[in-house]
Amino acid sequence: MIKGIYEAHLPVSNLETSIEFYKKLDLEIAYQQENLVFFWIEKGRSWLGLWETDKVNTPYHPSLRHLALQIDREDMKSIKEWLKKRGITVSTNFGFPPEKQPLVLPNNPQAHAAIYFKDPDGNSLELITPLRIDFEEQFNMMTLEEWEKDNKVEK
Repeated sequence: MIKGIYEAHLPVSNLETSIEFYKKLDLEIAYQQENLVFFWIEKGRSWLGLWETDKVNTPYHPSLRHLALQIDREDMKSIKEWLKKRGITVSTNFGFPPEKQPLVLPNNPQAHAAIYFKDPDGNSLELITPLRIDFEEQFNMMTLEEWEKDNKVEK
């Protein structure tokens, strides 16, 4: 029955500033009105709504102001350079500074590689890709480079 998530929403303080930022992520505007814009994440399948609102002053918490966007595993290796070319700075997350990302999240029985950054309003954005699904293993959070070395993954 359920096929996926069609839409997610984030608060922003200045719609035009946010539009410019999200365009840097190669997202296409799907719909816009005075205080709202929708960007296609995957055209016809999912979109992101940005609302210009004072709710942007709600203190950050991942349950309220966080969005994870899936990318291909191959793209994770070059994602820092891709973000850098767009003037986007990687955030420190889980104690891992930008130079130690992407990192691998041990969500047993899943493992995901992820990298984090913020939009102009401090909303947390994550680019994530599955590494292993339904694979029982225990490990501590580590860099993608360490994970690939431990798992003898060819670069």
